Amino acid sequence: MNLKAGLWQQQTLKLTMTQELTQAIALLQYNTQELSAFLESKALENPLMQIEASPAQAADSRFDRMKPSKQKLDDNKQDWIEQIGSKNHTTLQEYLHSQLAIAELNHMEYKLISYLIGCLDENGYLQTDIQTVAEKFYVSEEDMNEALIEIQSLEPAGVAARDLQECLWLQLERLHPYNEIAEKVISDYFLLFADKKWKEIAKNLKVELKEIQEVFDLVQTLNPRPAAAFQNELAPYITPEVVIQWEDGTFSVSIYDDVLPKIRFNESYFRKFQADGDQEVNRFLQEKKTDFHWIARSIEQRKETLLKVALKIVEKQPEYFWKGPNYLQPMTMKEIADELEIHESTVSRAVREKYAQTPFGTIELRSFFSSTIKTTSFENTSSEQAKNAISDMVKGEDKKKPLSDQVIVKRLEEEKGIVISRRTVAKYRDQLKIPSSSKRKRYE
Repeated sequence: MNLKAGLWQQQTLKLTMTQELTQAIALLQYNTQELSAFLESKALENPLMQIEASPAQAADSRFDRMKPSKQKLDDNKQDWIEQIGSKNHTTLQEYLHSQLAIAELNHMEYKLISYLIGCLDENGYLQTDIQTVAEKFYVSEEDMNEALIEIQSLEPAGVAARDLQECLWLQLERLHPYNEIAEKVISDYFLLFADKKWKEIAKNLKVELKEIQEVFDLVQTLNPRPAAAFQNELAPYITPEVVIQWEDGTFSVSIYDDVLPKIRFNESYFRKFQADGDQEVNRFLQEKKTDFHWIARSIEQRKETLLKVALKIVEKQPEYFWKGPNYLQPMTMKEIADELEIHESTVSRAVREKYAQTPFGTIELRSFFSSTIKTTSFENTSSEQAKNAISDMVKGEDKKKPLSDQVIVKRLEEEKGIVISRRTVAKYRDQLKIPSSSKRKRYE
């Protein structure tokens, strides 16, 4: 080995991640909301970039101006769900305080109760320790417990519980007629009940399994998140960026970018300050002009890449768009990348959190990709088809004798020609949020 010091020339080829390249990659993976926020942020720091309202946004603005200042729900026949999340929405804390108005409380009691109400999370659970609060206000734990009981007597039932077990028990306590078995199960055998070890519970309580099943059915009607209705959040609306529709005997693919803000170069600003002849100002203007053109090119490249990927998806999934989701064929991102001669990570970024409007509804682009599964006919099927088959089998099973994973494996091969292992069935079942056969069994 030669360890002598010296000078050598070496030629290497490497890709340097410039700021512009990093920006182009980031823009590709942004969804509509993220890209809009990015452009608005860039416009604040670049005086040469002007944001123009998109046609969709302009239409919304015109619609808003046309609305009457006062509207009556009955007159306009608005759907009640449109009122969720309005500014006059009552909070959980306000609702609880309104019920305290008729209670006879002294100053300290009201103070303790108000503090505990402020410690409730968005689901209505108490997120503090009673002993800690007692020490904070120099009162006894008994006083704090009385304050807690006062809150737990209010609506909604189950509010101010410290855990799920207490939440369910508080709701059972108010039921009429009184259900002694249900209260006993939740208070004394909660973990066994949750693990569906019902035979042990039935033996200890000296009751039939059918009665434990009835307790389970009753608990299913209770609310594990008693304050969820008070969450003042509007439901997120998904805006598809790709539109796939049937036109003139074939499927057409287009990019819907009307919801995106449009950027325009501020030529008048550029010429005005360039005319001053100040070198520093000119350097700044050139820098911002270059930045603007990089962003404009990156947006156009993002659109082109997304369109190419969407076209290739339609090309490789004809049966899906003809017949529906049950006919999704196995397809990987690598296949698309190889055919488009781009990197697999580019495909992954292009479909990230982006949706397509299809004849079968709004579909996430990522959901078109699935792994390949062998079949007895030597043809390939997709993991989505296997999941659909498992879901259909479970829906049609005898709930008194639910199908085990091994039985599902056998039926998939015999009836559908799909060959997968028991472990894979268990994995797909978990992804579908289907419990095991022992937890699906009914005793009636």
